[in-house]
Amino acid sequence: MTEPGDPTGSTRRMPTVDAAGGDPHTPGPATSSAHEPVPTLEQGGGRAGRFWSARRVPAALLALVLLGAAGLLLYDIAAVRAGHPAMQWRRSLADGLAERHLDDVAVLVGAGIAAAVGLWLLLLALTPGLRDLLPMRRDRAGVRAGLDRTAAALVLRDRAVEVPGVQSVRVRMGRKKAKVRALSHFRELDDVRNDVDAVLTTAVRELGLAKPPGLSVQVHRPAKKG
Repeated sequence: MTEPGDPTGSTRRMPTVDAAGGDPHTPGPATSSAHEPVPTLEQGGGRAGRFWSARRVPAALLALVLLGAAGLLLYDIAAVRAGHPAMQWRRSLADGLAERHLDDVAVLVGAGIAAAVGLWLLLLALTPGLRDLLPMRRDRAGVRAGLDRTAAALVLRDRAVEVPGVQSVRVRMGRKKAKVRALSHFRELDDVRNDVDAVLTTAVRELGLAKPPGLSVQVHRPAKKG
């Protein structure tokens, strides 16, 4: 290309960059990236466990309750140290604990409520949660992906509807099994069932889930009107 205003009329070539992002005049591994294999879901990238829920609401509620109880108790202790009488709730609580026996109904009810709350908190701490998010296979160690169960059910439903003879499909997607109920208005039910099972088996494999769910396919005729 000749630049305007150049008296010599010399031609200056613009540098070009190939699609892989490298300079053709620069030797090295820049052009070799185009020949690297594309990562697939079969490559190992670590264990694909379930996603853990942050559970911010239970943690915030528990923190507020403990903070309020601790602040009230510390205030009452400081007031007693300063020469003021203890609050009525603390005196009533101390008298009640001194007079009531362990087999009293109120004591048993309070202990049961405290135990139930403690077990609930332990259950939240030891279980992952996020049951609607299905973990996918990992192709790289630092990358994790998940698929919503509703989205997975929609994919299976769309695949099943494409089978000849299928009128409508309902899919209930669980973590371990996908229950498919299809209505067929023509063709033999066994043929439709076999085709739906084959199509959905391929669809489940293509979802890329770490633990592909099992399939339960049922095909029926639509109910007769009248």
